[in-house]
Amino acid sequence: QVQLVESGGGLVQPGGSLRLSCVVSGSIFNFITMGWYRQAPGKQRDLVASITYGGTTNYADSVKGRFTISRDNAKNTMYLQMNSLKPEDTAVYYCNRAPALAPKWDWGQGTQVTVSS
Repeated sequence: QVQLVESGGGLVQPGGSLRLSCVVSGSIFNFITMGWYRQAPGKQRDLVASITYGGTTNYADSVKGRFTISRDNAKNTMYLQMNSLKPEDTAVYYCNRAPALAPKWDWGQGTQVTVSS
């Protein structure tokens, strides 16, 4: 059973930064393309960034140039560095397999990111 644990969210002012972490249980992480998703209130959950096992990355247009996804395969951990945050980045952030149509593991609890002055 794969478990996903997200952390690092919080309240930040516009223009600020946060770094999210996602720990994945099980050695399967090493061979899987992973992604960060976010869901704002009343909206669907969308993929914002993905990274292959080899480190190839892809970003949604809305976060390109501001967010950086990375992973440490030895630690079964993925990260999302978020800079120049905007109020529209406010959402619960989740990690899971990518791309968007890939079979998913059970979702974790997510981590809340709130961008507000």
